[in-house]
Amino acid sequence: MRYVILRDDDTCALTPVECLETLYRPFLERGLAVNLATIPNVRSDVFYPKGPLAGQPEGFLVAAKDVKPGAYPIASNTKLVQYLRANSGFKIVQHAYHHEFVNGNPEFDIHNSKDIARRLDRGTEHLAEAGFQKATTFVAPYDLITRESYSELAKRFQLISTGWFQLSRIPVSWWPRFLLRKLTRKNHWRVDGVTLLSHPGCLLSYHRAPETILPAIKKAIQSRQLTVLVTHWWEFFRTGEPDRAFIEALHDTANYLANAPDLQVVSFDDVATGKVPID
Repeated sequence: MRYVILRDDDTCALTPVECLETLYRPFLERGLAVNLATIPNVRSDVFYPKGPLAGQPEGFLVAAKDVKPGAYPIASNTKLVQYLRANSGFKIVQHAYHHEFVNGNPEFDIHNSKDIARRLDRGTEHLAEAGFQKATTFVAPYDLITRESYSELAKRFQLISTGWFQLSRIPVSWWPRFLLRKLTRKNHWRVDGVTLLSHPGCLLSYHRAPETILPAIKKAIQSRQLTVLVTHWWEFFRTGEPDRAFIEALHDTANYLANAPDLQVVSFDDVATGKVPID
């Protein structure tokens, strides 16, 4: 049996319900879990600090054009919270705190342990205020996590989902297990009671031609026992209008996942609690 986790990043108080419904109704109808990496207290005034997008608002702000600058806790969008709680196929994962940049770096690509702990604890509080259960899993913006952040995350979460792992970024006490993982060529690993899952890049991305997405997903799934598929809801509406071809590629993926033999779609919770093996 092979397993797939679908991870959609950046759901927040500024996410329109209609966007999630358009994207994920085919998954929900088929009983496929959709793990929403949810920003607990999103800022509406986050701009890319550098690179080709410098000065432009973060992509997840596509539907927040008339929103005043400031922080918006997830509970402030009652329509969204009610929708998520009414659809049990959505699984809430903690993603960042404000999803802002700190001195030009993504929120958990920083070294101040006290500030990291504050952001994590306040984020958990905001999700609880919206009526969500404590998340087993954490996702960092841009998959960038410092050693200090890993240490604080390990105190609070059972599972960390990210893109890759570097010796220079993980706690020193994790090094032996990390090196063993490298020698055995494992995609995922466990250390000190924490499960660490990697993913094969953002295969569900508008940067890819729609017709190439499903073949790439099938190839990735066949190369590992557990595959984390990552996407971002706002990419499908990045221009303000739905990208029909991209959405169709997502829905084709739902059909494939629902009907492929010896394939099961699971949640991060299933892995964190040991119901699903990681290798």
